[in-house]
Order: sequence, then C-alpha cells, then structure tokens
Amino acid sequence: MNAADDDSGQDELTAVILDHLNQAAAAHGVHEATDLAGVYDEQWPEWYAAHMTRTLTEAGYRLVRTT
Repeated sequence: MNAADDDSGQDELTAVILDHLNQAAAAHGVHEATDLAGVYDEQWPEWYAAHMTRTLTEAGYRLVRTT
C-alpha cells in the first residue's frame, strides 16, 4: 500500500463520519424539538454517540482498534 492509497482510505473514512454526523445533527434537532419540547439537550454528546453507534452499525460499519 502506498501513501496515496492510505490517503484515499482516510478520505473515505472522513466522508462516512461526516455523513453520519450530519445525519445525527438533523435527527438531534428533531429530538430536541419533539421529544424535549424545544429544551436544549444537556446530554447531547451521549445522544450523538448512541445515535452514531446505531446508524454506523446498521450501515455495516464497526470500530476496530488497531493498536
């Protein structure tokens, strides 16, 4: 594998994470508006983590530690 291949993989990973962050942001806006009646969600990091774990798993991704 050369450096260009490694960069390509990183670009793909960045795109996947960005896509799922954008999906989480949209879903969280709905969650705050509907489930929390417009109240700011103090636990938003936990909500994002759970949402992204679920959507990434459903999309066939999993996080693997390499070291």
